[in-house]
Amino acid sequence: MAMYSSAESRPPVRAATLWAGGAAAAVVAAGVAIVGFLIVRGLLDLQVLGVERGGAVFEPSMAAYAVCAALAALAATALMHLLLLTAPRPRTFFGWIVALATAISMIVPLTLDQPWEARLATAAVNLAIGLAIGLLVSMSARSAVRPAPYPGGLR
Repeated sequence: MAMYSSAESRPPVRAATLWAGGAAAAVVAAGVAIVGFLIVRGLLDLQVLGVERGGAVFEPSMAAYAVCAALAALAATALMHLLLLTAPRPRTFFGWIVALATAISMIVPLTLDQPWEARLATAAVNLAIGLAIGLLVSMSARSAVRPAPYPGGLR
């Protein structure tokens, strides 16, 4: 395991690879949101819940949920890029941040004064989206980082 003492000794990040993976993760996250909506609304006949800034509950459109999921994946890619350039153990910090954001997105619907089934279904959709984003962006980051060459040549 390589330890990097300065920014100069960090392995270079292939930004094009990271962002291509992030764009693909955005498409997958939008797809997960759509599939979640189809299951929750179409098969289970439940609401997917949204919350406005003032705390009012509403039912978002499937397209809006998909767009928000895609934007979340792009934001996660930007966060990963920043962490790769600056943080020690960037993938560990990324995992924690995504896990906390996913937990928040699951807890919020559970606190609403709505039927339990709708709250649980919304939390499940949010969990699936969060898992997809976290795993895919993390895997993209692994592919985007070139390992530092071993000083002194081959081992």
